[in-house]
Amino acid sequence: MNWVARRLNGRIHYGWVAVGVVFFVLLAAAGTRATPSVMMLPLEKQFGWSRGTISLAISINLALYGLAGPFAAAAMQRFGVRPTVLAAIATLAAGVGLSSMMTEPWQMVLVWGVMVGSATGVAALTLSATIVNRWFTTHRGLAMGILTASSATGQLVFLPLLASISERFGWRPVVFVVAAAVAVVLPLVAWLLPERPVDLSLRPIGEHADLPPAAVSPPKNPIKVAFSTLASASKTRDFWLLFFSFFVCGASTNGYVGTHLIAMCSDYGMTQVQGATLLAAMGIFDLFGTTLSGWLSDRFNARVLLFWYYGLRGLSLIYLPYAFGIDFFGLPLFAVFYGLDWIATVPPTVRLATDVYGKESAPIVFGWIVAGHQLGAAFAALGGGMLRSSLGSYTIATMISGGLCLVAAVTVLRINRANRSIGVAAT
Repeated sequence: MNWVARRLNGRIHYGWVAVGVVFFVLLAAAGTRATPSVMMLPLEKQFGWSRGTISLAISINLALYGLAGPFAAAAMQRFGVRPTVLAAIATLAAGVGLSSMMTEPWQMVLVWGVMVGSATGVAALTLSATIVNRWFTTHRGLAMGILTASSATGQLVFLPLLASISERFGWRPVVFVVAAAVAVVLPLVAWLLPERPVDLSLRPIGEHADLPPAAVSPPKNPIKVAFSTLASASKTRDFWLLFFSFFVCGASTNGYVGTHLIAMCSDYGMTQVQGATLLAAMGIFDLFGTTLSGWLSDRFNARVLLFWYYGLRGLSLIYLPYAFGIDFFGLPLFAVFYGLDWIATVPPTVRLATDVYGKESAPIVFGWIVAGHQLGAAFAALGGGMLRSSLGSYTIATMISGGLCLVAAVTVLRINRANRSIGVAAT
């Protein structure tokens, strides 16, 4: 790492290198999280598993992905970012590889639900928040937008390829490709991700040279830190407003569209590759939309940004069932508007969490907010599958998802109205 910093020779701050490394970590994790949506139809065909059964494993995956977040953030404070991330990536690669041997639903629940879900919870948004708060004083929104956009890029890179492999060779080669892609990022983390700027004799980007270096908190029990932070934050109204809005965010993105869109497209006569290509196209637009959202969150009121994001997403989802019946521009129009808004909510949500709870506690508080995001995703993944199994279509589930977004659009206007930092003890 020091030799890389020397080669840069002040031309670019190493904080942007750290962002690049974490971008690839999140990219691999995003591709892994998207994989079950490609496997749903082949597993249904080979084993006769219902979409409700497969959705159960996906919902557990999504829930643990979120619930692991605050403990992962606390573990990064206690053991360090690099050891924590390396352990998670190794577990993720092993879990995905083991899934090639599954033949029973409980095995999918154990491997994809529990093992993979817990590991991806470390390589998640809480990792982004930790890196951004450690390496940036200015440009935090832009950096968070870039890292958040890696989820969209993961879809863009992986989904069409995985869908094509699945159609030609079956679902097992898919998991081998994903496991190999995850393993590739291990040396990047080991060689290029330092703990803090001070390890390279640097200051965070934008920190004034006259300020004394930030004190590093002594190591603490990560489980105690996670729960004590939750206890303090949960006493504030803003935490529950953020938690609810992110619950809706997860329900309307990863949980519903991310899990069920490919299967939904097949209900309308589209192939698996066509459905995956639609998701990938949305990923292209989200790459721009989320990065732009990060830039905007550095400059404009985060509450107002979230109001527009949730409102437009809700309208897009309400439009979706009708889009399949409109020739030529029906689905492309949905892909543009929904894609630009896919996870654009993340940078302003992190901004609000940091403003309310302070730089030190914000990653852990945000970890609990992400838990709400993934509980919403689990709710929608399971609920969407059950509604499809019982009603024969996704229309009602789509309308419920869109309606929740409209409710969230109004709710976010109440967050941090006092515009003051509360601070949360992390003891």
